[in-house]
Amino acid sequence: MSEQRMQDARRDWVNTVSLAHVCRGVAGGFTQADHGARTRLSRLRAGDRIVFYSPRTDYPDGEPLQQFTACGVVTGTEAYQVEVSPQFRPWRRDVAFAPCLPAPIRPLLPHLGFVLDGSNWGFTFRRGLFEVPGEDFDRIVAAMAATSLLPAGDRLATPA
Repeated sequence: MSEQRMQDARRDWVNTVSLAHVCRGVAGGFTQADHGARTRLSRLRAGDRIVFYSPRTDYPDGEPLQQFTACGVVTGTEAYQVEVSPQFRPWRRDVAFAPCLPAPIRPLLPHLGFVLDGSNWGFTFRRGLFEVPGEDFDRIVAAMAATSLLPAGDRLATPA
């Protein structure tokens, strides 16, 4: 498959997850969504790009953070279930995380097409795991200095 066809087939995602949970995922090479449900994870495919937005440091009562905190590429072929405890068996997808820096969301908000209401922008992220346009994804990872996730030769200017 040509590089252009691969980019056309690839989808880009945002996953809203507390920083503490993002750190567990980065350490283990995985993501979870919707409190461990499989439903939305099954939409991801190997090669899709994913960025993590952390509204708080921990769930549910951590300190406010409002940053993009990690990014990577989905690997593996499907969601799988793990046993964290007998009462909690979340579904996961493997992710190859890219080196990046945290990026505050507020400077990016006016430049993100998927944020339709600037005054109530937080509602957008309550969806948990959701697809975003590639241009918005590229803008976010450029702000995170995650150049390995940008298309070859693409150097987007980050908003001031």
